[in-house]
Amino acid sequence: MSFFAPLNPQPADALLALIGLFRNDPRSHKIDLGVGVFRDDAGKTPVMRAVKAAEHKLWESQDSKSYLGPEGNVAFARHMARLALGEVELSGRLSGVQTPGGTGALRLAAELVAATRPGATVWVGTPTWPNHPPILAAAGLKMQTYRHFDPASQTLTFDAVMDALNKAQAGDVALLHGCCHNPTGADFSLDQWKAIAATLSERGIVPFLDLAYQGLGLGMEQDAAGVRLVMGACPEALIAYSCDKNFGVYRDRVGALIVQTASAADSDRVSSNVLALARANWSMPPDHGGAVIATLLDDPALAADWKAELDTMRDRLLGIRDALASHGGVLARVAEQRGMFSLLPLSPDVVKHLREDHAVYMAGSGRINIAGLSVETAGIFAKALAASL
Repeated sequence: MSFFAPLNPQPADALLALIGLFRNDPRSHKIDLGVGVFRDDAGKTPVMRAVKAAEHKLWESQDSKSYLGPEGNVAFARHMARLALGEVELSGRLSGVQTPGGTGALRLAAELVAATRPGATVWVGTPTWPNHPPILAAAGLKMQTYRHFDPASQTLTFDAVMDALNKAQAGDVALLHGCCHNPTGADFSLDQWKAIAATLSERGIVPFLDLAYQGLGLGMEQDAAGVRLVMGACPEALIAYSCDKNFGVYRDRVGALIVQTASAADSDRVSSNVLALARANWSMPPDHGGAVIATLLDDPALAADWKAELDTMRDRLLGIRDALASHGGVLARVAEQRGMFSLLPLSPDVVKHLREDHAVYMAGSGRINIAGLSVETAGIFAKALAASL
């Protein structure tokens, strides 16, 4: 028998299959609302100005391609902690390492939790990013789900969130989206974050914060407000940070894991374990993206230009949301949501009808990438949706 015969074929990723279908569709009016990348009005995912300038600056100054350590670019990790938490330092109770993307940070955090408390329970609101469950399962963690969002009413089910957290036990972990919830766009208000932070603290639940879209919701500071409330209330916490969307460095795989501990002694212990786990997973993270972003954020002029372009990107998303909501129906509450995604209450048959009859490509779940539209094409999509319903 073949050595690999026991393996079962795995289904292809549905969103990746959608890319091929869209690419092969000859219709000129086709609309791609599938894969979660930011696009401009021309449908392109450009390299941000400040990123390009920082790459040039790095090209001129970089004098070695020698290995990094497993902690990656230390200056980059320091900048990520400051973006997420304000003027903090990676010392005492706070530590950080560079990872291959936000996914690498999530996996490293999950393995750290498993090393600390094997088989720990992680509470996850649904729907969630489809890669969350397999990452937790691969680390040997248990997942307990609750409802975060009701697609039919397009509302965040906050009572269900709080009921779940009040059932969690001390030492359990709560995985929470920091902002721009994927796939629903339904974020907690500041008052809701305060209630969550208090409950996590009172019950001894460890927050695990996935911060993948900072700056694309309401602004850099506003999008981090909930994360900062939780970190201030809870002595121990983890943040998985992704630079894919807010720096547009998708293919460079740039992320960071930030860990807060109850004491400096705990932080030393955590850091040694994080580095050992990182060494066993990828040895050392890729340098280029982290070095580019560190170079950018070290330069006040480049940092200001990056924030200005990020503001433009966010304004574009908000404008499209307003345009969609103006058509009412199932789109009426889209303007209340934030970030790149919304989850519409559409059946697979409706999604198929949109694709076949109107050249609108979207995930079978009803999730749409807002950035795949423009203010102008929002009306075209709304009409196609009404016809399909």
